[in-house]
Amino acid sequence: MTVNINAADEYITANCIDVQDWLESDPERKKRLLTVSADTLSRRYPRLTIPDNAVYEFANVLSVKFNDTYRHASNGVQSYSVTGVATFSFYPMEKDVNQMVTQKVLDIISDENDVDLRLRRVGMGVR
Repeated sequence: MTVNINAADEYITANCIDVQDWLESDPERKKRLLTVSADTLSRRYPRLTIPDNAVYEFANVLSVKFNDTYRHASNGVQSYSVTGVATFSFYPMEKDVNQMVTQKVLDIISDENDVDLRLRRVGMGVR
C-alpha cells in the first residue's frame, strides 16, 4: 500500500459523489486523513490486503465526517442559528472511526482479497 495525495485526488474526483470537503482540504489535512484511513483499515483487517482505492474511498468519507459542520455535532452541539439566515440542527453522530467504514470500502477490500465483507446488520430474526 503506497498511498499518495495526487493519486487520492484523482481517485476521489473520478469515483466519489461528495468531493467538496476533500478538495477543499489542505495537503496536511489530506495526509492525516489518508494516514488515519490506512491505519484504521489495516488494523481492522490485518490479514487482508488493503488496496489503495479502499484507503482513498475511506479518506473521502472521513473528510466529510470530520468537516466543520459535523465537528459541531460530534462535540455535542445540538443546534445553532445565524439570525436572519438559517438554523442548523444536528443528529447524534458516531465517534468511532471504525463505525464510519462504508460498504463500498468493504466491497473494494472484498474484491481484492476474494472474501465477502459486509456491514453488520442488527435486527430481529424470525424463527
